[in-house]
Amino acid sequence: HQKVRYPVSTLPSEGEEIHRKTSVTLQDPELCPRYVARMIEGVRIGPSPFWIKDRLEKVGIRSINNVVDVTNYVMMEYGQPLHAFDFERLEEGRIVVRRATPGEEFVTLDGVKRILDEEMLMICDGVKPVAIAGVMGGLNSEIQEDTKIVLLESAYFNPANNRRTSKKLGLETEAAYRFSRGIDYGGCLKVANRAAQLIQELAGGRVVEGALDAYPKPIADRLIDLNPKKVRHFLGMEIPNERIKLHLENLELQVDPAEENRWKVTVPSFRGDLEREVDLIEEVARLEGYEKIPSTLPKGPPSVREKKRSTFVEKKIYETLLLHGYHEVISYSFTSPSSLDSIGLPTGDPRRNMVRILNPLSEEASVMRTSLIPGLLEIARYNVSRKNLNLKIFELRKVYFPKPEALLPEEVTYLTGLAMGMDREPHWAFPPRVVDFYDVKGCLEALFENLGIRGVQFISTEEVPYLHPGRASIILVGSESLGVLGEVHPQVLHHYEILGKAYLFEIQFDPLVAYAKEERKFHPLPKYPSVFRDLSIIVEDQLEVERIREAIYSLQEPLIHEVNLFDVYRGTPIPEGKKGLSFRIRYQAPDRTLTDEEVNRSIEKVLSHLREIFKAELRQ
Repeated sequence: HQKVRYPVSTLPSEGEEIHRKTSVTLQDPELCPRYVARMIEGVRIGPSPFWIKDRLEKVGIRSINNVVDVTNYVMMEYGQPLHAFDFERLEEGRIVVRRATPGEEFVTLDGVKRILDEEMLMICDGVKPVAIAGVMGGLNSEIQEDTKIVLLESAYFNPANNRRTSKKLGLETEAAYRFSRGIDYGGCLKVANRAAQLIQELAGGRVVEGALDAYPKPIADRLIDLNPKKVRHFLGMEIPNERIKLHLENLELQVDPAEENRWKVTVPSFRGDLEREVDLIEEVARLEGYEKIPSTLPKGPPSVREKKRSTFVEKKIYETLLLHGYHEVISYSFTSPSSLDSIGLPTGDPRRNMVRILNPLSEEASVMRTSLIPGLLEIARYNVSRKNLNLKIFELRKVYFPKPEALLPEEVTYLTGLAMGMDREPHWAFPPRVVDFYDVKGCLEALFENLGIRGVQFISTEEVPYLHPGRASIILVGSESLGVLGEVHPQVLHHYEILGKAYLFEIQFDPLVAYAKEERKFHPLPKYPSVFRDLSIIVEDQLEVERIREAIYSLQEPLIHEVNLFDVYRGTPIPEGKKGLSFRIRYQAPDRTLTDEEVNRSIEKVLSHLREIFKAELRQ
């Protein structure tokens, strides 16, 4: 491995001349542990030579002038951001590093007036601020065409404070990107010398003797204990101690093998990513070659943990919905407080009580979601705006509710899906059909069947604000509600700019887990044939089919095994306000072939029961 060759700088740092011309005062060494300054007199501002312009443009940086280009060029060489001040525009000819005062105003290089607070660090002259430390300089001290004296800044700022300042002000600059992640605090002087020498070469002038290096509390290099035996154990390969030491020294780490199994490794200031022993082991593996690590099978006894029922339910959900043409989507857990206005939730709805984010990136992501529905509708809007009109999507994820006096919110898992457009893409053999309520209901019935959940009822409701009144159902098992299903309210669709109709379901996951049955009982095939009878009746148009099926099953006729609706008819000769329903009833006996007389008696009993409850009439 070849060692890194650093740019050569022959500029000396010693000398007292600069101390007579300017000074640096650190009022807050915690936020600015080190500040180095060098001065260049007699510069001539002009365009940079081609070679430096070309290299900057290749890394996406626009050429400005020879002085500013040098600061950007050296930043790319060393990763150390620099800033050049027009020294003659610094009042009192000195630098003061201090915190901003609350409400202090400052105009940055982009011409925007910024409102500062006391947590932000400022670079000032003797009177006024001239830069936001580690983020952006100001208009009042920038390098201009008539600049003659340049004061060069090379500093180390507290990474956490720099990141907070950058986020608060919404300023993501090249300098802030590097300072917020930590730079080489030990290289500030070396980088300043390199930049000063380049400025002298490209812009002329003379570098003033000496450098100002305000470094009141030098940061000690990190010391890490390393056990070479542990290196071999972790990597599963034999590496001699001498080779381990060579790899680390090639990275400019100082290795002191004072004890056989406890080396003292000094980490240089430019390797802030090396914090623990395992980091050093990773570096050894990288230089030795990952391809040399032998491939081995993991050892250990097989797992005997019982499979969770929730895992079974989740698997069945994915299998069923994917089989019915649905695609899984993932929406953001952070959302806007106004998202619930979009679906028409009333003021007192519990879902209005949302968990707020302490430091949100924007108002659009300032709270944690309490419903998956706005996210699905946003995804639908995104697809519709791009002419993808046929959608079947679902999401199985958590929503979050605040818990009084609790550190973390309550997490509740929901299954939510949306269908709209055609049921399939155009095909010559299978003409497409518009998705309707019963497509979605049929998908959920298949899901409940696959989960072994019996007795599911779909009861009409008008109380779901985001669903169309009269075209929505509550999903019940016994008296417990699993969720809702229905057509999305037109006003909600209008808000999301979705034309046509869309159908939505929302189901709680935990009750599904509670009611699901993994066991499947074997039923032998019947020895005797089934008998089918069709029953056509006329009932009120508003009567739900499910109520009629429940009424038939409530007779507990032992011979009735299945009741299915196969036709619905409205029109002549059926009176207005009524509808004709045709059911196919399957009869089966386990020990004999049924006779017509037995089936006829049962049919009469069923018809009599329906007449009594629903005033049903036999359709002629």
